[in-house]
Amino acid sequence: MHITPENTGLWGVTQTEEAAKTVTELLQKDLEKHHVFFNKDHFHNHIPHHLLALYGTKCTSPRLLQSAYQQNTYYQKPALPLHPSAFSVSPDDPWPSSASKYLGNEEFYPDFLRFFASELEAHGKQHVLQKYLFSDSQEMLVRLLGGFLHPLIQLMYGMEWDQPAIIAEALAQTAVHSDTLREFLHAAESRSRSRSRSGEGSSTTSSEAGGNRIVSLLDEIKSNEKLAAAARNSDSNKIHDGVLVRAKEEMLEMASRVRVAAEPQEIAEKTAEMFEACVYMASAAARHGKGKNDKYDFFLMHHVNSSPIFVTINKQDWISDETKARLLEWKIRMDLVQYAARGVPELGLDKLKEYKPRSPREGETLQDIISRLHSYGDDGHAIKLGRATVICRNICKKYEEEGKDWVQIRGEDLWKKICHLIVDSVESPGDTWVRSAGFEEAWKVY
Repeated sequence: MHITPENTGLWGVTQTEEAAKTVTELLQKDLEKHHVFFNKDHFHNHIPHHLLALYGTKCTSPRLLQSAYQQNTYYQKPALPLHPSAFSVSPDDPWPSSASKYLGNEEFYPDFLRFFASELEAHGKQHVLQKYLFSDSQEMLVRLLGGFLHPLIQLMYGMEWDQPAIIAEALAQTAVHSDTLREFLHAAESRSRSRSRSGEGSSTTSSEAGGNRIVSLLDEIKSNEKLAAAARNSDSNKIHDGVLVRAKEEMLEMASRVRVAAEPQEIAEKTAEMFEACVYMASAAARHGKGKNDKYDFFLMHHVNSSPIFVTINKQDWISDETKARLLEWKIRMDLVQYAARGVPELGLDKLKEYKPRSPREGETLQDIISRLHSYGDDGHAIKLGRATVICRNICKKYEEEGKDWVQIRGEDLWKKICHLIVDSVESPGDTWVRSAGFEEAWKVY
């Protein structure tokens, strides 16, 4: 690990030598000491995200950085031992094929970590990511979006900060996740391509495709009786036990309407539309009303927090436009199915416009508001949400100025309200997050 004061991620803030040194040491310690999951339910170790999100939003205090690390170490699972004879790379077996049988098995995380770290050291980031992930030749890509997008988030921080060790962690994490999304993602993609070949439907960013705008698709999911009722609060997994059981055909049909042309300008605009739709979806869903405290949905929040990776991916000229477009399509489809899985919470811009921040300050910037989360004692989800929201504002500003019709959140004042909503929601009484905001049962404790 090696973080420098000049390397602060997409916010582009100025940092200090002391903060950079602290983050470098803590990231290295986490790499050596901790496993990827901290319990049997495969809850993820968020320490790297937390530290870099703080650092990348100009938390310069070594004390706060140390505190973020310390308060999340006591429950981490220690690093697991290697299996010396499990698999290794050789000229005759470069994947190696013997590794395939260990995919989806967390016990082999350290072996995958060693493997990918070795490959990165020998061949570099571009070669390794193209070969093992973006080519999809080893069934890795479909696992990248597993575990509520956590492998994608891990890769995001590795690529944004250009840290081979974190990229190796992300690839190893991807390898040990399940591929239960395979059927949905591949079937939706196949249908989308069939629609395109038949001339039915168009890119969701073209001006004539208003009905295929992401926000329009969210509205259609809400108004489709079968889709809206597909997930139930009692479902153990609301995607796999709910949406893809009770309304699979309807969900696939909706997801198949997502298409992004492999053209740089459209990929960039579609990235902004996807990102803003996630912020809108998560923020509007946070406003329940009826005397309840505002709370962001734990699951929808991850769809905001993972979105900055597409800004970083779009900057890489060694990744093909076809790959960029495909990954973006997959992410949008995941956004749609997650909205259905959370019980289709009520959305609407008026809910955001009517919000009254608890403690606004004269002349404050978005960065000023989000910086209040530097001392918030969670596992990093809150500062990641704040960081991602400001990144979204920065990339959407030009499209607002151009008058694009998909832009929902217009004006600095509304973005400030959303940033205040993030801070106020985590500081209000009750659990930090609501889980599945579309179900009344989820709000009972608030």
